[in-house]
Amino acid sequence: MQQKLYRDDAIVLRTHPLGEADRIITLLTRRHGKVRAVAKGVRRTGSRFGARLEPFTLVDVQLHTGRSLHTVTQVVAIEAFAIGISADYSRFTAASAMLETTDRLTDEMVDPSQRGFLMLVGALRAMSQGRIAPPLVLDSFLIRTLAVSGWAPELAVCATCGAPGPHHALDIRAGGLVCTACRKPGAIAVRQSTIEHMIFLLAGDWDNVVTVDETVMQEAGCLITDTITWHLERSVRSLSYVER
Repeated sequence: MQQKLYRDDAIVLRTHPLGEADRIITLLTRRHGKVRAVAKGVRRTGSRFGARLEPFTLVDVQLHTGRSLHTVTQVVAIEAFAIGISADYSRFTAASAMLETTDRLTDEMVDPSQRGFLMLVGALRAMSQGRIAPPLVLDSFLIRTLAVSGWAPELAVCATCGAPGPHHALDIRAGGLVCTACRKPGAIAVRQSTIEHMIFLLAGDWDNVVTVDETVMQEAGCLITDTITWHLERSVRSLSYVER
């Protein structure tokens, strides 16, 4: 039986109004997966915790279990990534794409490894600090999120027959790189430097990621975006605003 009152760390993914004074808050929690909860009275001027329940905020939240929607009873801000993210348009659009993608890919099942939550916190912190170009932070987060979801593109061997690389065509439908024999219409020609860059992004190898050529960065970003779109079966709206 699920406990009525519980507490967890969470990232605010999105909010939308409910009635005249309330909001529905979508949270990615550390131990309970994705949760939708009502925050009562947060749109009133005198709300105790309205400002703490904004996107890009890491919070310690207490929730009361409900049938379809939970209820926020207490919230303490741990880290407000929005301060650094909102100061720059490119950071804001890239971070928004991260939240939207997380919301789309994350179901309500609990992730015992907590990898998705920890990756999002790390990516938002890096985005807020502004030391790494926003598209690079975004692309690394997206391809690693695909890996956590079981959809990481195969970048070492042929995704169809397993033949060892190097290969120079990527077929999103097949699941990654394909050899000449397995290549079908629709596969995209890709340079070896782009493949290597995607491998570095997946590994979080920032020493090699940050020195990438701009053309390679853009090509990899487009391939990663197309892969996300393919698996979601519709585009992530925020990605269209990202400045690359």
